[in-house]
Amino acid sequence: MAHQTILNDLKNKVYHPIYFLSGEEAYYIDLIADYIEQNVLDANEKEFNQTILYGKDTDMITIVSEAKRYPMMANHNVVIVKEAQHLEKQLDLLEQYLVQPTPSTILVFCYKYKTLDGRKGVTKKIKKEAVVLESKKLYDDKIPDWITNYLKAKDYSITPKACLLMANFLGTNLSKIVNEIEKLIINVPSGTTITPEHVEQNVGISKDFNSFELTKSVGTLDVYKANQIVNYFAKNEKEHPLVMVISLLYGFFTNILMYHYTADKSKNNIAAQLKINPFFVSEYTLAAKNYPIKKAVKVIEYLREYDLKSKGVNSVSASGGELMKELVFKIMH
Repeated sequence: MAHQTILNDLKNKVYHPIYFLSGEEAYYIDLIADYIEQNVLDANEKEFNQTILYGKDTDMITIVSEAKRYPMMANHNVVIVKEAQHLEKQLDLLEQYLVQPTPSTILVFCYKYKTLDGRKGVTKKIKKEAVVLESKKLYDDKIPDWITNYLKAKDYSITPKACLLMANFLGTNLSKIVNEIEKLIINVPSGTTITPEHVEQNVGISKDFNSFELTKSVGTLDVYKANQIVNYFAKNEKEHPLVMVISLLYGFFTNILMYHYTADKSKNNIAAQLKINPFFVSEYTLAAKNYPIKKAVKVIEYLREYDLKSKGVNSVSASGGELMKELVFKIMH
């Protein structure tokens, strides 16, 4: 079931006896579990009717025992099992309870970073009897839209550049992204369009020295700006490791090659093929002129070479920062 459907039911007080929240993306698991923990019972009811257990510190027999209890002076008994993935080998002990769960209990399993083994009989029973969430990790190219939609729901908008800046810096961890967005909007009035300046001031990402500006300067053959950025990265290797820079540039030059081989170079088609915001198509158009197919292929060879060097293969003793400077020099000359 989709996370929003589950949340909508909960907000309408449509409760189910068992929730099994699983998957690689922990954000939606926490979102649903936290809503149940904070909203099903009032403060007085929680004292006797809400139990929080942790998979590392409990077992399935204890969980089932808690689930079988009837509520005291409340409509529901809430049992939330966090870190339930540690109980993977005990899931079979849940089968009997699945057949006849206690109607007044809301039993929630937070089975993070894993999915159920579909070959097992208990998995089939869980999927039949429980409300099941399979929370999947978002791919990199989906993150900008996710950030935009999250801010829209909070009555904010964001420029494409600021959005890409956040997406590139924060990665695909939705919990981390939400934490940074919430810190940002505390300091920015509702209805504001978030700009790179807002991001720099409130999230701590430099609007001038970041991965987006590196690809832009490399693509436009702005050697001076690229050297400024790579020198900044070299001095801050912890935040800008070589492996991240190589991955970033590999994606950029792969897109340049895709641009070359796409027959229909209309703005909307290129945006669709490269999975980018149409705002950035002009930058790829210029980069493709500066890096014809043969040159772009050579750059990808450099990237593979330096990826091996970063892992100690065929490499003299050199820091990640030094290798980064060498790599960018070779790309642009």
